[in-house]
Amino acid sequence: MKILFIVPSYKPAYIYGGPIVVIARLAERLVQLGHSVTVYTTTANGKTELQVPVGETVMVNGVAVKYFKRITKDHTHVSPALYRATWKTVRDFDVVHIHSWWNFLVIGAAMVCRMRGVKPVLSPHGMFCDYVLTANNSKKKQLIHNTIGKGLLKNTFLHVSSHMEWQESIQYNPKWKDDGAMVFNLVDLPVKDYTRKSNHVFTISFLSRIDPKKGLEILLYALARVRFNYRLRIAGSGEDEYVQKLQLLVQELDMDDKVEWAGWKGPEEKFQFFAESDLFVLTSLNENFAIVVVESLYVGTPVLISNNVGLSKYVNEKNLGWITGIENIDEVAEKLTATYHAQEERSRISREARNVINNDFNETKLALDYVELYENSK
Repeated sequence: MKILFIVPSYKPAYIYGGPIVVIARLAERLVQLGHSVTVYTTTANGKTELQVPVGETVMVNGVAVKYFKRITKDHTHVSPALYRATWKTVRDFDVVHIHSWWNFLVIGAAMVCRMRGVKPVLSPHGMFCDYVLTANNSKKKQLIHNTIGKGLLKNTFLHVSSHMEWQESIQYNPKWKDDGAMVFNLVDLPVKDYTRKSNHVFTISFLSRIDPKKGLEILLYALARVRFNYRLRIAGSGEDEYVQKLQLLVQELDMDDKVEWAGWKGPEEKFQFFAESDLFVLTSLNENFAIVVVESLYVGTPVLISNNVGLSKYVNEKNLGWITGIENIDEVAEKLTATYHAQEERSRISREARNVINNDFNETKLALDYVELYENSK
């Protein structure tokens, strides 16, 4: 099968977080299964550009990637060169898979597909959640949807990675109820084992981009109300101004001696970081999936996540952790206290989680599920 991915950015533009890893992992696994995958993307790398050959095919771990210049340096990623290439070649592929939404790059690509009589698969990667729709330029998004977006979405087959994302997306296009499917994201999990650490103090970890969306303030306020001894390790990076705001909050809550700013953790470091924790916490305002949840469970660390995290239904059904609302700080504090006292349950999760994750997130199985999804999208 010849497959074309159209995505605003591609590795090594890791500045854009989890979706970059997820998309690349899927492309590479499909190639390993014998399929041909081409990626059309831009040189976007935040406010700068990737230093890569432009307009030429570059082989990246078996995937044929073409990076095109963008004429805007912001999140719109407008690239006339990519549109021209899509127009010329889109019919040469068996499947076209568009990733993301709301930026002009993918909306323009979707328009080209419709004009060329091609129905693409669309993975919005959380772009239809309430948080994204209301947090930034909500009026512009509504205008785009009402003028061109609604028609373009009707010409797509929906792919989502979680039950929550499914519910959010079909509100935007009810037609997807009969024209879409859910398949988990692929997660890059190491083969090696990680030794779990026995901590004298209950150790809670956070690892992600440090951003208001991640709900770190909620976690800090909740921890200020618990009555047990703990240590909170915060790993990740973010805008200096926001990180400083959080550091000031830690001081105001008199938690300096309990909070460690662990810095960014790379692919190798992060799994050991999880393994050294008794509990991973993610009280996000919204996450359509959350790779870190799978990564933490893989090394046997139980999770406490908000009900706004896409994998919350999965964690609850598999009994791999605790789910909390985040509207009430007392509820979060009570759930933290419950996990602290549930030592036997945490031990059970530590023993069983890896086998569950290995079964449910087997990359070959998931990649075959994507192939079936592609076949059903036609």
